[in-house]
Amino acid sequence: MLVSTLDAEAKKFIRDLGSERVWRTEVKRSGEADCLPPSPCFSSASFHFVMDLWSKTVLGINAHVALILFSLYGAVKAEVCHSPLVSNLPPSSFRSSSQLSGSHGPGFAKLNRREGAGGWSPLSSDRYQWLEVDLGGRTRITAVATQGRYGSSDWQTAYLLMFSDAGHNWKQYRQEGSIGAFAGNSNADSVVQHKLQHQVIARYVRLIPLNWNPNGRIGLRLETYGCPYNSDVLSFNGQSSLIYRLTPRPRQMSSESISLKFKTLKNSGILLHAEGQNGHSLTLELEKGKLQLLIRKGTNLRFLFIRYLVTLGSLLDDQHWHHVAVEHHSNHLKLTVDKSTEHFIVSACLCTLSPVQMILGAQQGFSYTSFYGCLENPVYNGLNLVDLAKQKDQRVTGNVTFSCSEPVFVATTFTGPQSFLRLPRIDQSSLGISVGLQFRTWNKAGLLLTFELPNREGRVWLYLSKARAHLQIHKSGRAPLELNAGSALNDGQWHSVDLISGGGRLTITVDGDEGASAHASPSFLITTGGHIFFGGCPAEENSQECLNPFKAFQGCMRLLTVDNRPVDLIKVQQRLIGNYSHLQIDMCGIIDRCSPSHCEHGGSCSQSWSTFHCNCSGTGYSGATCHSSIYEQSCEAYKHKGNISGYYYIDVDSSGPIKPQLLYCNMTEDNTWMVIHHNNTDLTRVQPSPEVNTHVVHFEYASDEEQLAAIISLSEHCEQEIAYHCRKSRLLTSPEGSPLSWWVGGPGVGQMHTHWGGAPPGSQQCACSLQNNCVDSRYHCNCDADSNEWTNDSGLLTHKETLPVRSLVLGDIQRPGSESTYKVGPLRCHGDKNVWNAAFFDKETSYLHFPTLHGELSADISFLFKTTSSSGVFLENLGIKDFIRIELNSSNEVLFSFDVGNGPLEVSVKAGSPLNDNRWHRIQAERNVKEASLRLDELPAVTQEAPADGHIHLQLNSQLFIGGTASRQKGFRGCIRSLQLNGVTLDLEERAKITPGVQAGCPGHCSSYGSLCQNQGRCVERPTSFSCDCSSSAYTGPFCNKEVSASFKSETSVTYAFKEQMVNELNRSSSSSSSFPSSIYSDITLKAENVSLSFRTSQSPALLLYVSSYHREYFAVLLSNGKSNRQENPKEDFNLTSGVEFNGIRSLVLGSVHDSEGLDPDLAQIASLGFTGCLSAVFFNSISPLKAALLHPKTSPVTVTGPLIQSICGFTSANLSHATETTHHLSGKRPLVNAIRSDSALIGGVIAVVIFVTVSSLAIMARFLYRRKCTCQRQEVKTVKPEDNPELPFRSRITSQNGPTENQKEYFI
Repeated sequence: MLVSTLDAEAKKFIRDLGSERVWRTEVKRSGEADCLPPSPCFSSASFHFVMDLWSKTVLGINAHVALILFSLYGAVKAEVCHSPLVSNLPPSSFRSSSQLSGSHGPGFAKLNRREGAGGWSPLSSDRYQWLEVDLGGRTRITAVATQGRYGSSDWQTAYLLMFSDAGHNWKQYRQEGSIGAFAGNSNADSVVQHKLQHQVIARYVRLIPLNWNPNGRIGLRLETYGCPYNSDVLSFNGQSSLIYRLTPRPRQMSSESISLKFKTLKNSGILLHAEGQNGHSLTLELEKGKLQLLIRKGTNLRFLFIRYLVTLGSLLDDQHWHHVAVEHHSNHLKLTVDKSTEHFIVSACLCTLSPVQMILGAQQGFSYTSFYGCLENPVYNGLNLVDLAKQKDQRVTGNVTFSCSEPVFVATTFTGPQSFLRLPRIDQSSLGISVGLQFRTWNKAGLLLTFELPNREGRVWLYLSKARAHLQIHKSGRAPLELNAGSALNDGQWHSVDLISGGGRLTITVDGDEGASAHASPSFLITTGGHIFFGGCPAEENSQECLNPFKAFQGCMRLLTVDNRPVDLIKVQQRLIGNYSHLQIDMCGIIDRCSPSHCEHGGSCSQSWSTFHCNCSGTGYSGATCHSSIYEQSCEAYKHKGNISGYYYIDVDSSGPIKPQLLYCNMTEDNTWMVIHHNNTDLTRVQPSPEVNTHVVHFEYASDEEQLAAIISLSEHCEQEIAYHCRKSRLLTSPEGSPLSWWVGGPGVGQMHTHWGGAPPGSQQCACSLQNNCVDSRYHCNCDADSNEWTNDSGLLTHKETLPVRSLVLGDIQRPGSESTYKVGPLRCHGDKNVWNAAFFDKETSYLHFPTLHGELSADISFLFKTTSSSGVFLENLGIKDFIRIELNSSNEVLFSFDVGNGPLEVSVKAGSPLNDNRWHRIQAERNVKEASLRLDELPAVTQEAPADGHIHLQLNSQLFIGGTASRQKGFRGCIRSLQLNGVTLDLEERAKITPGVQAGCPGHCSSYGSLCQNQGRCVERPTSFSCDCSSSAYTGPFCNKEVSASFKSETSVTYAFKEQMVNELNRSSSSSSSFPSSIYSDITLKAENVSLSFRTSQSPALLLYVSSYHREYFAVLLSNGKSNRQENPKEDFNLTSGVEFNGIRSLVLGSVHDSEGLDPDLAQIASLGFTGCLSAVFFNSISPLKAALLHPKTSPVTVTGPLIQSICGFTSANLSHATETTHHLSGKRPLVNAIRSDSALIGGVIAVVIFVTVSSLAIMARFLYRRKCTCQRQEVKTVKPEDNPELPFRSRITSQNGPTENQKEYFI
């Protein structure tokens, strides 16, 4: 019997009690529980934690027991509440808009009856006909069924269903919150029944046919199903109240609940105010038609200190019943308004409210907060307060009536552009005019009313524009008269507007005395002898009486007055007054499409009458509902879009609930590191406190707890450096064997660990113990030797389940002479298990299957594919009628299709080139309640809008098929990688390992990403990735795009010595296919030289590069007559041919040339000056001498004399711009550039004497051959077309000089 008293909301709460989603445990940090006076809450966080877990367990058990009982009861009740409600009603319970004859009257419209003409048929078949049934009292309605008229061709094929408590102010029943139409019949005899998705409690039912058999007319028999409904109601008039005093004071309870229903026409007022014995209060208050839950410190409403404020619901002043429930357990609070629920956590101080007094209705002394309306079944912890009041319980006092009287306000709904209402002028003799109305709308613009001036001398328009009321009067021969008043009139609230003209004065007033007004004194009379049109004009083109240059009004109107007399809209509905079209009279059909909001991730919702819009600015998400993240999930994903090291926003779960986080990505040649800093990564000295024997350090990370857990989970490897420097301060082991120090790490609050960096968990050792190099072999850590000398224990913690380090406890710090420092580095992770998770489908009949896709209201799907096939299904999931599918429709088209009940909808994208090129292509598809979108690679997204009032729930029940279909037809052959559904990556590889016809992994990434390797870098395949080999490039970095630069002084010299095998490689790399045997260096010959270098200097002339030979031949690159130049010129290639060979190559020199023997005097003088400035990216055939000297000095045949300082002086703006990407940024934070800063462009462009020039690759830029035995042939100089990629701001000059000696010299500068 106890269970049978539970209403639907209480049962839902029981289900939620055992849910981890609702009762997740949270331990509050210090400083949050600031109870004044002291709260009866648990005194310590740890005790509260244990007790909360215990309470949660007990509640879970109770909830499951209640669920079992409720499930048994619910099954019985579902059958009980399905009794026919219409069949036994008398004919007087039926009404209709009209009837064809006496035998076609509404009383004959009973299901399966044949009396009369076999059902109801109206006089005319149009959309303004209706059939109404009075059930005799408020009834719980669960289903409706219809038939056509017996033995006829009359039936309706679609209809609207309306409900009411009083026979007016109808409310339309909507499926899924937006669909109004029900499917009707296809013949006269079959019964079509619809079970209502949510039950309705009402007395009156009205059915409005929308469509009918085109070969007949409207014909109807109906039945409704349900069961009786009993309730206790109270009426409040703004002065009445009901006070419930809990005497004696109740014991404190950890769980409380309050529930009630209300209806009102006022948009503000306090429903309930509860005062607790601990100095707090809880208030349920209507504010502009929305319900607010306020928790205040203190009980006096004059002095409010609001601690918590939650707003839920909308348009609650519609004079229909709305359900409210507040459930409170410990510090968890749940607020429910109708079908919307909000869960939140309050301070530990509010672990119990324990009210001593509850007030329903008016708050004494505060009339502005009074409630006007009715309450139904107010229940506190199972006690019905109305029952107590009826029983004259001493705890309940008040001056309320036990009934619900409600005023009659007939509203009308203007549904679309064709809606209008035409009314006649009532008082034709009046010298002036007075028109008033109330309206509510979401639209900023729309015509409210218009009429002609007498004798068609002009026209008056009262309309909305930019959410303000505007009056515009045009009269022939006069300047237009304009007035405006009010603001923000599209907020969905009721607003009044009055137009009064008379006595030479014109006034427009918005919202009465509390609003705004505008006045004018026209010199002509403003009145009309014709009709007044509201909302719009008739569609007839020949109608000259009504002209509307503005948008039609969409919204609701009520309380229309003409000449100070109210307009009876019921007579209008009966066609007794005026005329109308496309109106819904006696109801306001406004819908708040932003409550609940479909905008995700904090996007703000705005709306018009027919749709809504989400503003995603500053959220980090995009799309019609702010569903899809604009950021990548990892640094690995950013790297493979060509980005370099820098700060990036990382969204670890993509479209999931975890917010994006700004993190540093360190892109190296080997790995891509995600770096998460905390509040102290420096080496820190321990400062002992005399009162404390241990030193405790807590680390706060830049990422939230959920972000940290997700980053660690998706990474292949994580590590964190931990170091302890000590003198007379032991680390882990005391002489007794107990741990002296430890650290806490891992998920959540973490666990205690006694091992140190480099040692396995649980070992209570340091890295030196595993390496057998501890300073004292008797101990497992260097510091445990207790030495008087400084030593340290350091290493990397690499077990992901123990990371991150959350706190550090150091125990041996108080002994005399003890000194120590510690360091805990940032958390560093690399490898994205999601990015490279792939599967290869080698047959059309092969597929992988996963659990059903859950994306009822929104779903996003993204993946990469590569194939050589021209078609195939990537993904498919089926329901009974609904489905979702993505497929390669042809070699250049991807098709995204689905059906949510409105019929199949397709979105396709066509590529400009074939997609079956065996290269990776990316697909991103999203479906939400507003639209569907599909994006292929970097092409613009294609979108398709969803029907404004159609089905929105995607209901699937089959398995999710990947790479194929349930029918095993049109399967996909190729690779699918990084498949994500709603931000969650499906593990294709694990499923592929156990599935025939599918292989785990998919190699061959260089075909797609090889272009990222620049400057002669070579793409190298990896099992789950790729890398760039920069060994043959003068550059370094993950994409061989980082210049290797150095600052030179005049005495600096870098000499690279060539060997025979190296020269052979040089010849092969310089387009010569032949090689030659040689045993002595003097016979080594170069047939071509390819040189590239960049420099910045203020020296002129200067020797940039010098190559010598054993035959007194040399090759040199000179800067001569350098001048400043602020213009940026593109890089140029020069092809210089001379018909000679460079024999006996010996060495290459950068900077000062110490051995100048054999040089002509001019060159020797320049060489002796050395080079002062910056050299960068020096490349000679396949040799990078500067890179070898700076990065590989021990393994390269290079000799360096004088100072050589590696720097970034050679970074050009062009180099940076190639891989620079500006991050998107959240509001309130500065955008960052993901690149290393360089001021090279500033130096080259501002300091006049400094220039920065690149001598282009793949060309011989300068060649000085000093030959004693032969004369070179005349040279031919050819300029090659500049490359598309600019590198330098200045263009090189080329000159040729012939000396007077017997040997010919070649100068190319």
